[in-house]
Amino acid sequence: MDKVINPSPIHGEIRPPCSKSYAQRAMAGALLCDGETTLGNIELCDDTRYAMQVITDLGAKVTRTGDTEYVIRGGLSPVSDTINTGESGLATRLFTPIAALCDRKITITGSGSMLRRPIDMMIKPLEKLGATVESDGFLPISVRGPLRGGESDVDARVSSQFLTGLLMSSPLAADDTILHVEQPNSLPYLAMTVDLASKFGIRMEHNSFREFFIPGEQRYRPARISIEGDWSSAAFMLVAGAIAGEVKTTEMNRISLQADLAVLDALTRAGAVIITTPDTVTVRKRELSSFDFDATHCPDLFPILAVLGAYCSGTTTVKGVNRLIHKESNRADAILGEYTKLGLDVEFQDDVMTVRGGKLHGGTVDSCNDHRIAMAAAIAALGAAAPVTITNAQAVSKSYPRFWDDLSALTAD
Repeated sequence: MDKVINPSPIHGEIRPPCSKSYAQRAMAGALLCDGETTLGNIELCDDTRYAMQVITDLGAKVTRTGDTEYVIRGGLSPVSDTINTGESGLATRLFTPIAALCDRKITITGSGSMLRRPIDMMIKPLEKLGATVESDGFLPISVRGPLRGGESDVDARVSSQFLTGLLMSSPLAADDTILHVEQPNSLPYLAMTVDLASKFGIRMEHNSFREFFIPGEQRYRPARISIEGDWSSAAFMLVAGAIAGEVKTTEMNRISLQADLAVLDALTRAGAVIITTPDTVTVRKRELSSFDFDATHCPDLFPILAVLGAYCSGTTTVKGVNRLIHKESNRADAILGEYTKLGLDVEFQDDVMTVRGGKLHGGTVDSCNDHRIAMAAAIAALGAAAPVTITNAQAVSKSYPRFWDDLSALTAD
């Protein structure tokens, strides 16, 4: 599917979809409960739809009780020997340790880019904690438990997602678990995991996320949770307001643990007008200036920060490039290869992205089947000198299926 986005002023109000990171963690907690958990404000995208199917395959009973409400009766009792996590890195790395709690062989597979993303960091820790693992470092991976607990090192340099899986599965092990974490990244996501687990009555202790102690033989207690709005999705629309008009996002938690809440810091540094209430954020256009920003713990912001930098006077630098390799695309290559077609002046050196402000001229870019590359390109088009055509624009369904409708509504005037 192709989308043509014309340069346009933008104005209006939108409600971003729910956080898929938060939703998948909540689904995992609900699966591990003995009893019924109610999850509200779930708007399914590709990743959450796969996660919902995974928990069903692992034994949960899911009932839709409202437009965005689901009741999940937990109970880890697999009804299939194979689970499919699609292209979701989080679902793959979260549910593999959970599957390893089971005393039977379960194979985890996926599709598309997920088949090329490394999972070798999972093998030794799972084996050290009691599971049998079969894998060549990529999907598919087969595991057989049960995890018994114990002590293991965990490499979190590439991603914290597997650590999240261990944190959510280890409370059900027979023994206590101690995890030593090498270079933990995405610390806000780890804080989200600890907070979410606590809502199910799970206790875990940590030393600045570098060492975790998780008591064994705990029980997940049923909960009622409303999933927060997604700051990752909101970031695109808020930057749109900063470069092309005014956008208000509603039903957003201003004290969220989500990593991409940091977009407000970037917009502040760039000089955008930001107006907040307890659950809304409005961003309004004015002259923007270059800024320096560290996105090591929020790497999903890179594509939209590249666009924001293009509309700032001066030279913007964003640190954390090393986190971009193993995403839906190699996002550094995608930004450099596609956005430069629109006149974006960007370079990558070591761990830093440098963007020099200047006018974008329009053109055709490919999403590289990456939802964030597609959405950021659409926002870039709003202030360009000519229309931008985005090929493979359907990639947005991975996280924000109604993105094109929301963007159309904001540009309708």
